[in-house]
Amino acid sequence: MGQSSSFLRRRVAREAALLLYTLQEREFKQAKERAAKALGVRVLPTNLEVAEELDSIADEYEGDARWERLIRMRREALEIMEALKDFSPRLIGSVWRGTVNRNSDIDIVVFSQSSRSVIEALRGKSLEIVGVERTPAAKDGSGEATHIFIKLPSGDEVEVVVRGLEDMNREERCEIYGDVKRGLSLDQLREVLRSNPLQRFIPRKRESLGEVQP
Repeated sequence: MGQSSSFLRRRVAREAALLLYTLQEREFKQAKERAAKALGVRVLPTNLEVAEELDSIADEYEGDARWERLIRMRREALEIMEALKDFSPRLIGSVWRGTVNRNSDIDIVVFSQSSRSVIEALRGKSLEIVGVERTPAAKDGSGEATHIFIKLPSGDEVEVVVRGLEDMNREERCEIYGDVKRGLSLDQLREVLRSNPLQRFIPRKRESLGEVQP
């Protein structure tokens, strides 16, 4: 029974990961539900199991180009973070984790009471800002965060999220890996690029029983 459930979760995780990789779905929840429905099963994998399959698919399809992309994107992130050094920038997302694939963008969070100051700092480096959006900062709808979207000459895309100073020490738990999303500071990213540019930041694998749809 346990092996059967594990096998089914693996199948659903693989199908969900393919949906995400091919951009047919953008959210883990919808990808898992669609995959389970397509396979005619009720068992749902965890987000971590889907992420692991997504990682495997990226390896299969992209090979060494994936690691070249990671180093390039980390170097690009460093340049942007240097431009934003006055706003305590932190690199988060797949470029921090080391799990990039061909669909990844660079995610950076900064802290300031003035999103305009952040935008001016980016424009001062002649970066192409292609959009600005404002959303609630917290899941309960409170606060406000500004999302600044940038297109780089390489074709890579960047999202800089501006949060208030009051959020600087607030811990946020990752919905995929279950750990605290600490990211990398400017100095930490510089050291990673110097000593181990392909370093990954993912917690050890934990056993999971997955989920069952009602």
